[in-house]
Amino acid sequence: MDNPGGPRARCENGDVPPRFYLLADVAEQLNISVVQARALVQNGDLPAIQVGGRGQWRIEATELEAYIQRMYTETRERIERRRKGDASDRSGPVPPEATDD
Repeated sequence: MDNPGGPRARCENGDVPPRFYLLADVAEQLNISVVQARALVQNGDLPAIQVGGRGQWRIEATELEAYIQRMYTETRERIERRRKGDASDRSGPVPPEATDD
């Protein structure tokens, strides 16, 4: 069954989205590489399980959605701190006015 824009894995009936995604599915949805998706899993940012004899990673759809929501929240908070001029927020790129050009 053709599934443009969605994960490759589908339940047999094609109507119900899968409970678990492959690393490649997560990478596609987040528009990152599979290596970056694996790093998110291995450093604990994105909870996942290993299945099968080869220990392949599977990410539950709800965990992916929770991760995305956390990233939205963290981004909003970081933007708000910058807006308030909190110099302790050192994450993200250095603003152009802070460089020694």
